[in-house]
Amino acid sequence: MKKNLRPVTKVKNLEPKIGSPNWVIWAAWADRITFEEIREKSNYTEAQVIKLMRKELKPSSFKLWRKRVKNKSIKHRRKFELNRKELKRKINKLNYQL
Repeated sequence: MKKNLRPVTKVKNLEPKIGSPNWVIWAAWADRITFEEIREKSNYTEAQVIKLMRKELKPSSFKLWRKRVKNKSIKHRRKFELNRKELKRKINKLNYQL
């Protein structure tokens, strides 16, 4: 039997096919994928993602996800960029004081 030259990364949950509702749910849970990226890849708006999550998840899981998304600045590209600028400003200020 011929072995593959490229190593295979084993993950617990494989990434579903892009554009499918399962991918949208997977991407919504991922911290580094913004709603804008979900929109670009699957044409689901933020409201549609929320509707899908409400429909597909258990109520307790949906509440946990909403709480997590609301508190995370990285699910929205603009908030993420502002957060990064503020963080860089604080680091520069700290380095200047040293």
